Amino acid sequence: MDMSKTISPKSDQLNSDDLISGPITIRVSKVSLLSSPDQPVAIHFDGDNGKPYKPGKSMRRVMVIVWGSDGNLYHGRSMTLYRDEKVRFGGQAVGGIRISHMSHIDQAVTMALTETKASRKPFTVKPLAAEPDLQADADAAASAGMAAYQAFFKACDADQRKALMPSHEARKAIAAQVDAKASPAIDNSAALAAIEAAATLPDLMAMWHGLPQSVTDDEAVYAAYDAKRDALSSHQTGE
Repeated sequence: MDMSKTISPKSDQLNSDDLISGPITIRVSKVSLLSSPDQPVAIHFDGDNGKPYKPGKSMRRVMVIVWGSDGNLYHGRSMTLYRDEKVRFGGQAVGGIRISHMSHIDQAVTMALTETKASRKPFTVKPLAAEPDLQADADAAASAGMAAYQAFFKACDADQRKALMPSHEARKAIAAQVDAKASPAIDNSAALAAIEAAATLPDLMAMWHGLPQSVTDDEAVYAAYDAKRDALSSHQTGE
């Protein structure tokens, strides 16, 4: 039983108390500007459950120095967050969130950050080791069709599935579209032959509902279906 899940604070953002059990590595999904002057930026990430990371000014400076000022480019990038109990607010050590590692850098980056109004200290961010890109792999699986995506999703562990859930339905829709495009086209002549071959009313109905609208809208095809349906209905009732 993971007791750390029972001590998470109720909040609309990621808090340092959420990291008591250890650092986490997040993958940025979106960066939003907020109206609050104290917390003007929200870093949304995969699996954040509506609790984005709202970095303080020091960590915003870190991100700008390391990744640049265009927050739109942060999408898909990753960083490791940890709880630093030495972070001070109002003259007291209250704890806060710090960044230890970031992706898309080849070497450690050191910069001077303000610790108090009278002092600045060096702060270092290390490169985040490249890991398999779960989201990119999921996109690739969806682009191969429903069977491939379902097999990929089934092979993921619980944490990976949780991270995939925000885009799960969208990927299923993409996979379904891929399958639909891959299905062999049914022309009017094939539909007419299938209608003629239907031996029972249920067979005819199942076949009809499986035809694309471009075929069922054809007058000749619909007339053939209508006539076959009447014939099978009459045969079924013994008329």
